[in-house]
Amino acid sequence: MSKQIGRHWKKVAWFFFWVLITLGGLAYVLFFYPFRGIPFNAQRHGNPPLTPVWALECWLWEDDVNTAAFVDELLAGYAEHDIPVRTVILDSPWSYRYNDFDVDTLLYPNHKDWFAQKQDQGYRMVLWMTSYVNSVNKGLALKDSPEFLEEAKSKGYLTGGGNIISWWKGKGGAIDYSNPEAMKWWRGKQDKVYELGIDGWKLDGAATYNATWIFGLPFFYVTSATGWMTTRTYMDHYYRDELAYGLSKNSEFTTLSRGIDRGYHPEGFAPIEASPVSWVGDQEHKWVSQELLAEHGEEKVDIALEGIEGFESAINSILESARVGYNVIGSDVAGFSGKEIPPRLYIRWAQFSAFCGLFMNGGHGERRLWLRSQEELEIIREYSWLHTELVPYMYHYVVTGHEGGALLQKPIEQGEHQYYFGEELLIAPIFRDQQNWNVSLPAGKWRYWFDDRKVIEGKATVKGDYALDKFPVYIKAGAIIPMNIERSYTGIGSKADKGYLTVLIYPDLESHSFEVHCEKAESTVVSYERKDTELHVKLTGKKVPHVLRIVMDSAPSEVLLDGQKLGKDEGYHYDSEKGKLVIKTQTYQNGVYEIK
Repeated sequence: MSKQIGRHWKKVAWFFFWVLITLGGLAYVLFFYPFRGIPFNAQRHGNPPLTPVWALECWLWEDDVNTAAFVDELLAGYAEHDIPVRTVILDSPWSYRYNDFDVDTLLYPNHKDWFAQKQDQGYRMVLWMTSYVNSVNKGLALKDSPEFLEEAKSKGYLTGGGNIISWWKGKGGAIDYSNPEAMKWWRGKQDKVYELGIDGWKLDGAATYNATWIFGLPFFYVTSATGWMTTRTYMDHYYRDELAYGLSKNSEFTTLSRGIDRGYHPEGFAPIEASPVSWVGDQEHKWVSQELLAEHGEEKVDIALEGIEGFESAINSILESARVGYNVIGSDVAGFSGKEIPPRLYIRWAQFSAFCGLFMNGGHGERRLWLRSQEELEIIREYSWLHTELVPYMYHYVVTGHEGGALLQKPIEQGEHQYYFGEELLIAPIFRDQQNWNVSLPAGKWRYWFDDRKVIEGKATVKGDYALDKFPVYIKAGAIIPMNIERSYTGIGSKADKGYLTVLIYPDLESHSFEVHCEKAESTVVSYERKDTELHVKLTGKKVPHVLRIVMDSAPSEVLLDGQKLGKDEGYHYDSEKGKLVIKTQTYQNGVYEIK
């Protein structure tokens, strides 16, 4: 009897075992495979594309007013206060209906002239879009537009036979990228905006909603012109096809898309090879402050895990994106949403963003820095310029990343959220409301960015007190860092250096070299070599006017360029306060310096 009972329970156990296996397999097929792509990441992702140089400069946008008049006010204020801006995002709403690509002339009157004016002023224009044809438009004056959806649905231009999908901007159907006729219709609408000379799309992440919804639950497959398509495959079409078409219209076109975002997509939203610029969001204007600690206690300091997507959440998502292989990554400086932006949070977030590929100052909240505190204005201006001046350094890693080599950001296991910015700089972001901060330096020798005369031994913890105008940035000994200096805010050079390539050289090694890439021209290689008591610096490749700023303990006795002596205070001078030899050269023959 007991044996029969034992056999019975074994059968029951095996039955439930196979039920679990079946359900697990079904869950994989229905959820993980179509939605997340696991474990096919390597098949989805290639090397990151070549991000255009302009997209490495500072971006600006706001999401409270959304009118041409307010954009003009923002840009005029930034220009008046000498805060750099290259790219302007027009977020939603800018069109009559979402994704009809007709500019709302109530928000943007005389839009053709206005776009031309922005371009003449040197700005790049990026517009928000998704892949939905809506019948209901939340937040627009034209709330209902059934005829727009019906046109696309009746012609078979939507996935799922025109199934209605609810997303945060309303209800609509998803355009079918696999249908040539649908694409002809879609591109015809987009061409009206391309004719305005736009430079990119902000591809928001609504493609993740494109599924077959059954009783409110998603089945992550949809029908298309080519048969059943997974949600993941649809997302890949969205990001790849929109970038490809944009590049066919403008060789410097770019797209802004999501990378890793709060763990929902562990392999990222956009395929890496179709993500020239990526951002993470949408964080609130929050961080761990002393007030929060006093209110909740130490056990609740990880506010991101409590559902408040704050500063630390942005840093974590950026570094997770970097681990996967995204290259030019950033977040909305100070966060996307919330109530008032805390001043110190705005400053620290801007400092962190200065050492990300994307510096994107925007979202909800007051972005007119001249209406905020003077301290915020001055510090954020300084770090905005620092980011802008580091573009030659960043572009080097755009090229190497595209070629399968070093990426711009590389997380390390030491310290809290520390990472390499390129291979020459170490960043330890301050993501809590405090000045005292511990930095875990890897093995080797390092220099502090804001006091680079002293060499610091690595494999140690540096306990620092970083005032609000300082940030934990450390230079690897021996580094070569190319920059475009245009202002004096960062303390490196001045307006007189504009048009020159400035190169910071820390000759701590026997030899080192760094290639300065250009978008449409030959690159310039800067190298140095120690020879006995002499230092030889050489520039090969494209000849460029340049300023060399070389860290030295004392003034040299003699400096030669291509065998000819340079005169003190004419060709070079020694800055004893900063401990740097400064050589400024307009033209040269061979580019060989001998420093004795």
